[in-house]
Order: sequence, then C-alpha cells, then structure tokens
Amino acid sequence: MKLLSLNLGRPVAVDYTDQPEGLTGIDKRPVDGPVRVTAPGPKGTGASGVAGDAVCDLRHHGGDDQAVYAVAREDLDGWERELGRALPNGSFGENLTTEGLDVSGARIGERWRIGSELVLEVTSGRIPCRTFQEHLGERGWVRRFTRKGAPGAYLRVVVPGEIRAGDPIEVVHRPDHEVTVAFQFRASTTERHLLPHLLTAGDALHTEIAATAREYAQKYTTGN
Repeated sequence: MKLLSLNLGRPVAVDYTDQPEGLTGIDKRPVDGPVRVTAPGPKGTGASGVAGDAVCDLRHHGGDDQAVYAVAREDLDGWERELGRALPNGSFGENLTTEGLDVSGARIGERWRIGSELVLEVTSGRIPCRTFQEHLGERGWVRRFTRKGAPGAYLRVVVPGEIRAGDPIEVVHRPDHEVTVAFQFRASTTERHLLPHLLTAGDALHTEIAATAREYAQKYTTGN
C-alpha cells in the first residue's frame, strides 16, 4: 500500500459555485512534496489539513473531521472504464490518491500511517455536490456517484507530519466494529434507516454525522 499521488488545489474562478468570490479548490494537481499535514481547526474556520491546498467553501469542506480526502486509484480506474475517459490523479478533488488500499472499505476510526510520521484517522465518506458534478462535466453525476457507493474517505489528523508521493501506507489500527466508509455513506444518503448503526463507531465518526445519527435514533426509538 502506498501514496501514489499527493494532490493540491489552487483557487480557480468558475461559474458553477455559489461562493461569493466564485472560487473553488476542487481542481487538484499532483505534487512531489514533501508537504506538511496538520489539523486545520474546527469546520467553518479550519480549511485543508494539507499545506498549500485551497479550500474555498468552508461551509461544507475543510475542518478537522475533513482535513484530508483520499481516493483509491483502483476506484478511479473503474470510473475510467465506465465513463470512457481519462481521470488523472486528483480528478475527484482528492488530496491522496492511494494504491493497494481499499479506501471505501476502511472502517470508521481506522488509522493509517503515511511515511514515517503522519497518522490519519478515517471519519466518513465524501458526499457529492454540484461543484463536483460540474467539475467533472458529467450529467447526473451526483446520482451516479451515490449509486456506486464508493465515496473515498475523509480523514482527521492524529499525528502531524510530512508526506510525499511514493510514501508507504500502513494500517496501524483497525477498530473491531463493522462500520465502513461505504456503510456510513449509504446510511447518510440512500438508506437512512441505517443511521443508528453508525453510532457503534464511537467518537471516531465525523461529529456532524454522529449528531444526525443520534437525532435519527432518538426519533426512531421514541416514535416522535
């Protein structure tokens, strides 16, 4: 398992974002590194955890629970075959393009060491949005991506450190529950009756998703 590509975005003006400045950082391109990765701070004020990476919409992106976004190269290859077009590393707006790692099959709370220092913890899957769809230029992409159910993973920073393309990835902790990124994604999108099951992932779960799951569980168990 290794970090195939480390990708950074720069602010780009587009006509499909509702940001007042009309900017997005989704167009990420590979860099060699080394690049330092640290916890960026709470959502709404903290941006990307990857130094030099732009996050322009702090309402929905960035912050400690979404400090880094990872996608498996194997998933990009599958989409290439399905869409009949090239998808270079970074095409999904991911910071990390991995090789040999089942990213969407990772468990919430799973921890990865990348290189010699950095340790990241899986928090949730990525929910597709209009900016993602327009960036790819694929009609009906949000629905199609959701149906596929392999969203890639958001991660928080447990131990900061520098990484670069080619660094090895080691799974240093795997929780004993069965809540994977793919399961969480389904619960948050198409199968919301599964939301209470996400709470077995404990404190590792993305804080906003955990709050939604608790609220749903309360309504479900009380009948209100």
